[in-house]
Amino acid sequence: VLAGTYGYLSPEAATRGKASRESDVYSFGVVALEIACGRKAIEPSLGEDNIYLVDWVWELYGIGEVLKACDSRLYGEFNEKEIERLMIVGLWCTHIDHVQRPMIRQVVQVLNFDAPLPNLPLQMIGSTYNTSFYSVSSKSKTPDFATKTSTSSNSTFTGTGSSSQSSTAFEVISPSAALLNTY
Repeated sequence: VLAGTYGYLSPEAATRGKASRESDVYSFGVVALEIACGRKAIEPSLGEDNIYLVDWVWELYGIGEVLKACDSRLYGEFNEKEIERLMIVGLWCTHIDHVQRPMIRQVVQVLNFDAPLPNLPLQMIGSTYNTSFYSVSSKSKTPDFATKTSTSSNSTFTGTGSSSQSSTAFEVISPSAALLNTY
């Protein structure tokens, strides 16, 4: 039996009933987005378009306005590059295709500015929660599992990562390494 909190449970863990390294990375990504956005993973009171944090941030990312998701209680007093990086890493970790998610080592490198941001698709085909895996009942305000599946977009590897001290090629240990790009 798989136990987990709605909103943090990866789609594949919800449908297969098994936790994995990738599902842990997914949960980390949700927490990263919660920190940056200052809201819960699932907020039924926000209206249908904004209930699911991950879907809402993906939508803003797709139109080039990811910073609009920042916690309004910060009153704009934050380093835009850092918070944007945190949100993009959060999206990367919550990629609907579990094989496209990073390893935590890659997350740390990107968050420390030792590696470039991943090259993510502008939109996910399918939804993390609302139409593919969960539905929210307006009466119960609790997500119910659904059994529909979803597909996602893929990205390609475009180069090597580098830091100010050395240049390191990303080994394609994980397919998510292909999301990193450098110029």
